[in-house]
Amino acid sequence: MQDRGLAAYITELVGTFFLVFFIASVVILYVATGAQAQFGSDFAVVGLVQGFVLFALIFALGAVSGGHFNPAVTAAAAALRRIDPVDAVVYILAQLSGGVLGALLAKGLLLDEGRAAHYGAATVSPLLGSNFQGMIVEALGTFVLVLVVLGVLFNPRVRQEWGPLAIGLSLAFLVMVFGPLTGAAFNPARWFGPALIGEEFGGVWPYLGGELIGAGLAAAFFVLVLAPGERDVGAVETGAERRGPPGT
Repeated sequence: MQDRGLAAYITELVGTFFLVFFIASVVILYVATGAQAQFGSDFAVVGLVQGFVLFALIFALGAVSGGHFNPAVTAAAAALRRIDPVDAVVYILAQLSGGVLGALLAKGLLLDEGRAAHYGAATVSPLLGSNFQGMIVEALGTFVLVLVVLGVLFNPRVRQEWGPLAIGLSLAFLVMVFGPLTGAAFNPARWFGPALIGEEFGGVWPYLGGELIGAGLAAAFFVLVLAPGERDVGAVETGAERRGPPGT
């Protein structure tokens, strides 16, 4: 279990701020609105931008805080005892604050352009039959994303230097596939910031509930399948511990 401090908290806030700002901005600029929005949007651009931004932020800032930038990742890391519970709470508060500030900046710069898109807020598409189906989509996407984080960075048998790229590419393809269905949040801070600023929460359970369920299942799968017998993963010395690189 690594010690955290003020620099790590600030890094999580700043990293999540930039992540949500760029996500909200690319959604405002490239996702169409209206009845046929899913067929008039360029989710390839949206997905690649999100993946590249996350890759860059983890690579640049991960050595300070672990590069979570996502309360779902922090919750999974806390469950695996990679982070102290008190630090985890501060991380999550910093991430949620960064998400709100990032959405505020996107709104300030793209006020008129973003109004129809609720400034990047994620919503469940009419392509899905219910909010429950939206929750399943968010849980699946969060499961995959968090599992990649745990698998490439907390597993001593994996080359951790590939972590930032693997995580960024995973987010990119998840957004390309699931973006037309739920907006592909997979991150409570990414959902909460634009939802609060755009006054469009899109249903709480599809996002908050689905993402926490997905993160919990990913942590359980990691312990039971990828690292069996290593429930106290924090006790395992990995390349991530030695270099202090990203977590997401």
